[in-house]
Amino acid sequence: MLEDYVKKILTSRVYDVAVETPLQIAPQLCERLDNKVWLKREDLQPVFSFKIRGAYNKLTQLSSEERARGVVTASAGNHAQGLALAAKVLGVKATIVMPKTTPEIKVEGVRSRGGIVVLHGDSFPEALAYSLKLVDEQGYVYIHPYDDPHTIAGQGTVAMEILRQHPGPLDAIFVPVGGGGLIAGIAAYVKYLRPEIKVIGVEPDDSNCLQEAMAAGERVVLPTVGLFADGVAVAQIGHYTFEICKDYVDEVITVSTDEICAAIKDIYDDTRSITEPAGALGVAGIKKYVETRGVSGQTFVAIDSGANVNFDRLRHVAERAELGEGREAIIAVTIPERPGSFKAFCEAVGKRQITEFNYRYHSGREAHIFVGVQTHPDNDPRSALIASLTRQGFPVVDLTENELAKLHIRHMVGGHAAHVSNELVFRFEFPERPGALFNFLNKLGGRWNISMFHYRNHGAADGRVVAGLQVPADERHLVPAALEAIGYPYWDESENPAYTLFLG
Repeated sequence: MLEDYVKKILTSRVYDVAVETPLQIAPQLCERLDNKVWLKREDLQPVFSFKIRGAYNKLTQLSSEERARGVVTASAGNHAQGLALAAKVLGVKATIVMPKTTPEIKVEGVRSRGGIVVLHGDSFPEALAYSLKLVDEQGYVYIHPYDDPHTIAGQGTVAMEILRQHPGPLDAIFVPVGGGGLIAGIAAYVKYLRPEIKVIGVEPDDSNCLQEAMAAGERVVLPTVGLFADGVAVAQIGHYTFEICKDYVDEVITVSTDEICAAIKDIYDDTRSITEPAGALGVAGIKKYVETRGVSGQTFVAIDSGANVNFDRLRHVAERAELGEGREAIIAVTIPERPGSFKAFCEAVGKRQITEFNYRYHSGREAHIFVGVQTHPDNDPRSALIASLTRQGFPVVDLTENELAKLHIRHMVGGHAAHVSNELVFRFEFPERPGALFNFLNKLGGRWNISMFHYRNHGAADGRVVAGLQVPADERHLVPAALEAIGYPYWDESENPAYTLFLG
């Protein structure tokens, strides 16, 4: 199997439109991690991602009759732009079905490259179903984003370039994983020619379809998929891609949203380029690998796979990057409500920089403050800060890993509601589209009073909401069914310490 893929890779016609991207050293990462870190800059492709390789190679394999019929695909992002440009170069009509929630930068990216955009549905499965309907109705040829041997071969040219650009010792290549086209192509080429090099997949911890498939020994469908790294938000690994990955991918690492944001900042510090969340997975994976294995003196390559990120999303990235790097702690601290307490707390913090401070009067006896404090993972970790404050008599609750605190509470600290009773608190994610909020409120109905509401837009495809509902004790058993009927993912946060300390 590998030999067949290598032949396809070596004969792929990608360079009519794609470029050979540089393999760039990341000096600051090298110094911090005590390992050599190279970045394969696929963000420098004409469509700002590697996807142009597979899309163009697949189109070159079509017969003249198939090209005349036109092509169609479903994609929320980089494959759409790659196919649009590939089709334009080859003179093929391309129709791209995209969910209505697709970021505008990617919709315009497709249109500007000559693709016909059809916005349909709120999610990728709905867009996919409609694109397949067009195949039946219009006779279009469907071009799969990742699960096709010629697409896999096109992406595999990335590995061909890496081995040519870095002929010396190389310990591992870290590859972002969505549907698996990129890692399958890289694994096929690398394991055939340099089997000693590890091929390591990196996925978000809420979109780990390859990791779950490897553990089960078969393809699985994730019940939910996180949307922050939208370029790899795939519920099931591809059939062709898994046939390669199950035997030739050495391992899969998962990383958190905060770790992805920290990696985006790392890449910026070394290259002054802005990477999309999916594109930073390779660097996030290297950092986690080095941290957990304690390795040094090795040589790694991270695939910087794309740079198609909404500008509005950068505020969220910047907010979370320091947390992901272990350079900020988010804590709740209880202090006595008396003159001099703030001063005593600041003295206890010492020379550490306070990055955020939220306070509102609570009672005559004590105050709860929401604080961000700068830390350092090596010489002044979060644990040392918390231990120091505790020793000095300040009760501390660590909220650094608390999603409710980081997404909402930090923007809402305003004191407890004295006359609110029977309050339940839920956190929701819903598709960022016109009417989503009305749909939420309409389906919730007027049965229970909404006692608290906070919404944040992160420039992403999903909206984040926290809501309080006043529900009498004898009706609480009705709440799960009512929330399920809304159709949005939700989490019960009624016992979350961030809520109980600052708002409950």
